Amino acid sequence: MMSDLSRLRQWSLAIGVAIIGVTLLSTMGFIDVSKSLYTSSKLPYASIAIGSICFGFGMVLASGCGSKTLVRIGGGNLKSFVVFLVLGIVAYMTLKGFLAVLRVNTLDTFFITLNSNQDLPSILSSKIAMPKVSAHLFLGCAIGGIFALFALLKKSFWSFNNLLAGFGVGLAICSIWWISGYLAFVTEDPQTLEEVFVATNSGKMESLSFVAPYAYSLDWLMLYSDTSKVLTIGIVAVLGMVCGSAVYALLSGSFRWESFANVEDTANHMLGATLMGFGGITALGCTIGQGLSGISTLALGSFLALPGFFLGAYLALRYLQYRLAPNPCE
Repeated sequence: MMSDLSRLRQWSLAIGVAIIGVTLLSTMGFIDVSKSLYTSSKLPYASIAIGSICFGFGMVLASGCGSKTLVRIGGGNLKSFVVFLVLGIVAYMTLKGFLAVLRVNTLDTFFITLNSNQDLPSILSSKIAMPKVSAHLFLGCAIGGIFALFALLKKSFWSFNNLLAGFGVGLAICSIWWISGYLAFVTEDPQTLEEVFVATNSGKMESLSFVAPYAYSLDWLMLYSDTSKVLTIGIVAVLGMVCGSAVYALLSGSFRWESFANVEDTANHMLGATLMGFGGITALGCTIGQGLSGISTLALGSFLALPGFFLGAYLALRYLQYRLAPNPCE
């Protein structure tokens, strides 16, 4: 709609780099994607489909997704601070509160249980006589290469900022997978005698995501004196995004205070935050959580969520166009 695919190519390159990077980490034995948050054998297709559409719609109304909201907070945007609070509260309600009960008893009842984990290498290796490691290497390089080539084959895309965005974000996803799945992995918890990923709230291997960490960040801030509340990758990522953005905004001179324009602007942002909080938890991740971290594991659910984000965003853009169109009766 903006007649420019540069941002889409940045995202595509980041996905390609993340997929290839995670594939290499898995092939070399540093991480095991089957132990991630996204690759269980249970595929809650209704939750992912509805949740991703809600999130896509909400992020347009709220002027950006979860990560963009944190960047805007660091730049002095008070609207995004309100979005952060509403999104975090609704996300917590969808994780453990009233909305969680509704979610579990409705959308989560529609699922498929696969014979293997839902990552594509596991599915392929269960269907044909191919070792999972070989299937992962083949699929990871092929699919990741397609995403990367979509960006890199366009000569006009080859600018420093575009390449930094694509490679930088993709490598960031890989580095957090390595921290979570290797550096912070304990093979045997002395209390439970089970393996555990100590740096995550879910107890499973995770990479960057920005919906559930909103809820856990608010929980950590409000219950700070509770010694059971510890800093995790998700919480630190939320704090780091805001601080990093603030430092950049101050050094570049782009920091400026910004607030709501009117009542409709306020309502749009609060509704968008609500939809993102509910949708991001229901879909098991946001455009970063599912659209980058999840897809890097080649999880089937992540490939289902991706078009949902696009559809939700498209519908929201059309809605805003309708609201801005002149009324012929006036």
